[in-house]
Amino acid sequence: MIVASDLMGTLTTGSPFLGLVDWVKYNQSKVRANLYMAAIMPSYLLAKNGLIDWQAWGQKLMVNSLAYINNADAQKLADVSEWVVEHDFWKKRREDVVARLIKHREHGAKVYIASSVVEPFIEPFAKRIGAQSIGTPVEIVNGRVRMVGDLMANEKKIEQVLSRLGVDRVDVAYGDTILDVPLLEHADHPVAVYPDAKLKAFALNKGWEIMGDTPKIR
Repeated sequence: MIVASDLMGTLTTGSPFLGLVDWVKYNQSKVRANLYMAAIMPSYLLAKNGLIDWQAWGQKLMVNSLAYINNADAQKLADVSEWVVEHDFWKKRREDVVARLIKHREHGAKVYIASSVVEPFIEPFAKRIGAQSIGTPVEIVNGRVRMVGDLMANEKKIEQVLSRLGVDRVDVAYGDTILDVPLLEHADHPVAVYPDAKLKAFALNKGWEIMGDTPKIR
């Protein structure tokens, strides 16, 4: 049995950007951390009010914030990733959904967290629940962390999942936004987790399982 789950919004309400800024605050410079937060406020307000795409904004923010890690090497990136998970992702985890994935694993399923988040940031979270990670790859060049290739998002996410696992479909999939539809449609049992309004309407129409409180459909 193969189970694939999105991360952000599905397993946690945390933020890669906020987790990384928190690391900067306590490990590099509180002043720099405050400057980073101030710099993103104009675009945050635009995204919050729907004037720019929220998902795309968050993904770009995550990628750009990798530059905050000074003099990076493999160990430092691992330490930062653990901090992001421990102080943000894990604290803000959706305990009911995480428990469901742990139960799948205990019953013998292979569980994968598939996300556009950079893979090092997924790995400590996945380790906590006995899962494996499929995310956006990164590399370290001259002390800087940078993304390799494209984000593992939308159709690319499910393409990567199926390719890595050598299968055509998965048994169960979990996602929280309309962007997770490609992943959910490739599952025998799709689950819309705390879905946004668009995914909730789509899931209701398809007769999919819905897990968690959701926006009202007008």
